[in-house]
Amino acid sequence: MFKINQANWDRIGRVVIGVLLLYLGWAGVVPGGWGVFLKVIGFVPLLTGLVGFCPLYALFKFNTKPA
Repeated sequence: MFKINQANWDRIGRVVIGVLLLYLGWAGVVPGGWGVFLKVIGFVPLLTGLVGFCPLYALFKFNTKPA
């Protein structure tokens, strides 16, 4: 379907960042509007890290995965 354009280190970093942002939002560490913002934004790096495809990388023809 989509060609994987992320290296393993890139994917791991995105998953860790996504989980951290979701934790900060859902656990109430960051309350109010910023907490809701973190809940929404946290899914982006998490999903792109799990799938291995970043649409922005594809748009700019950037690739971190070795050939």
